[in-house]
Amino acid sequence: MEASHVAFVAAAPTVIPTKTPDTSYLCKMFKEYQRNAVLKEHYNFTGKLNVSRYTEGMKPVDIVFLNICLLIVLENAVVLVAIWRNKKFHLPMYYLLGNLTFSDLLAGFTYMVNIITSGANTLKMTPVQWFIREGGVFITLAASIISLLAIAIERHVTMVRMKPYQGAKRGRMLALIGISWVLSIILGLLPIMGWNCILNLDQCSTVLPLYSRSFIFFCVTVFSAILLAIVVLYVRIFRVVKSNTQRLAGAPQRKGFNKKSQKYMALLKTVTIVLGVFIACWLPLFFLLLLDFFCSAQSCPVLLKAEYFLGLAMINSLLNPIIYTLTSKDMRKAILRLLCSYCLFTKDGQVRKFGITFLECSMSKTEMPSHRLEGLETTASTGNFTPSTIKAIFPKITKSVVMGQ
Repeated sequence: MEASHVAFVAAAPTVIPTKTPDTSYLCKMFKEYQRNAVLKEHYNFTGKLNVSRYTEGMKPVDIVFLNICLLIVLENAVVLVAIWRNKKFHLPMYYLLGNLTFSDLLAGFTYMVNIITSGANTLKMTPVQWFIREGGVFITLAASIISLLAIAIERHVTMVRMKPYQGAKRGRMLALIGISWVLSIILGLLPIMGWNCILNLDQCSTVLPLYSRSFIFFCVTVFSAILLAIVVLYVRIFRVVKSNTQRLAGAPQRKGFNKKSQKYMALLKTVTIVLGVFIACWLPLFFLLLLDFFCSAQSCPVLLKAEYFLGLAMINSLLNPIIYTLTSKDMRKAILRLLCSYCLFTKDGQVRKFGITFLECSMSKTEMPSHRLEGLETTASTGNFTPSTIKAIFPKITKSVVMGQ
């Protein structure tokens, strides 16, 4: 019996551990991350080496984009310092605004680094360095877009619930900020984690030659969904304000109705600006990336001009501080005081008059009707929903709620 057992063991086939095809493919791909020649292969395949940009130094358009990025960094830095120095802005309602400003600042900085290291310097990189460079821009721009969605969500929740600043507000704000950055980082890291076209040239993007076209399409889908969600949320906010303004119209001899109508129209203009600027800045890039997915290599020459479309998207980071902060009188006054306290303010703290309406932060007699209405015109631009703002929009509803309690 012992002899038969030995014979069975000898006859049994020897099992040799082998790597699965997927594992061996990933190992081979990760080894390519340190090979400089990979970039030349991919850029040559997509036709980018035929452009003089990769053989010469900086061009005038690069200098222009560098100056825009520098302005983005300085502009958003001023807003962050203004928020940090004024305790009035150390409230949950300003957390999302600060997060948007911070992400825009980083977007300007990372794109500045991208421009400096582009051109002929690109071909000196390894794939890992290239993924880090492009991923940095991708993460910060994604954080900016998702932050806009977070602001829209917060405004919608506030308007629907009519409970602007409860104890749970701080936690909700921090959760939205955390989620926005987690999602942005995940999206930015997907290519370096394996969703790329190394070892698979025919699937390469022309705009970003190491990124897979399927990844580009996935990102366009995600960002288009975010854009649609922002539009839907703002439309719902606007409809809520409109319906309650119409209710006020039916009230007999309601004091201040004309002023409320003016606030309502101001809200309409602000919402239009918010959505219009976002769509104008980002939609061309979305269409370009969508075209990149459907076009094969070297078949769509416009894809070689992607820097102009990305530069237009960066303009959104330049305009965000203007739209989301300078439309707030308190924020505008804090920024002006920070930039030039001696030039713009008198000794008693009043703004000097230069004949420029939009710089005027003090209230004239026609702007003094009631503190309840203050800030309603900037509700959609800053998200500064205070109890007085909610009462101005929902005077009858809030009164009935209180009486019902």
